[in-house]
Amino acid sequence: MRLFRPILSIMLVLVTTLLVSCSSGTKAKIPTVYSPEKIADIQQFRTPIAEARGQMDTLQKLITEENWVDTRSLIHGPLGGLRQNMSIVGKKVLQKDQKAVAGLSRELFNDFDRIDEAAKERNALSARSAYGRAIQDFDAYLDLIPSNS
Repeated sequence: MRLFRPILSIMLVLVTTLLVSCSSGTKAKIPTVYSPEKIADIQQFRTPIAEARGQMDTLQKLITEENWVDTRSLIHGPLGGLRQNMSIVGKKVLQKDQKAVAGLSRELFNDFDRIDEAAKERNALSARSAYGRAIQDFDAYLDLIPSNS
């Protein structure tokens, strides 16, 4: 009887392990469309990003006037909080869009870094070039993010 209990326990463990490993669990479905709730959730972060896009006209004016101090202040000040909002949105979009959104966000901030570097060097040509790329990246980013409209 003493030998029977441990053997029975081992047999039960093996049978349970076999049953669990052979069962097929249900896989979670990855959403392929945005639900209204998801859009509303994203919208609260998209709005400040779109407002920041509106400040790009001010940035262009500062670059055109070669006002380098205010150019750098705008990039590090009002546009500085943009990175956090874009990061949050990048995690909330559908999985199929996450890679593109992250890439565009990274490119936009590389463009801001180039504008900042050009402002340090007082290089108007380089700043204008980086600004043009930043506008393209910003618009492409906003096109990927769903909105209520």
